[in-house]
Amino acid sequence: QVQLVESGGGSVQAGGSLTLSCSASGYTYSRRCMGWFRQAPGKEREGIAAIATSGGSTYYADSVKGRFTISQDNAKNTVYLHMSSLKPEDTAMYYCASSPLYCSYVYFRREEYNYWGQGTQVTVSS
Repeated sequence: QVQLVESGGGSVQAGGSLTLSCSASGYTYSRRCMGWFRQAPGKEREGIAAIATSGGSTYYADSVKGRFTISQDNAKNTVYLHMSSLKPEDTAMYYCASSPLYCSYVYFRREEYNYWGQGTQVTVSS
């Protein structure tokens, strides 16, 4: 069993920065890949960043590459998403998710992530 709890969402002006946190519990083998997804109203949930728990390899969607950085503190079982140069189109509910499979295999395939947090809202105003 894995439990994921996100925090750090809020409202920010365009061009600003925000850092989300995802605190994880449960067996490490159950969360070989940690991902951040987001869902805007009326849109599908999309994967935007992922990190391999072992090794730290990172993966990014084109929409956030160069602006967002995913990182982890394994001692704290926490994954972070640092978001900079935020745009109004980044407004969404942000979710943390875990997969027992390797990131290089699952990438952003939602069906391969079996545990999800409750989400944290990020609102970017122009």
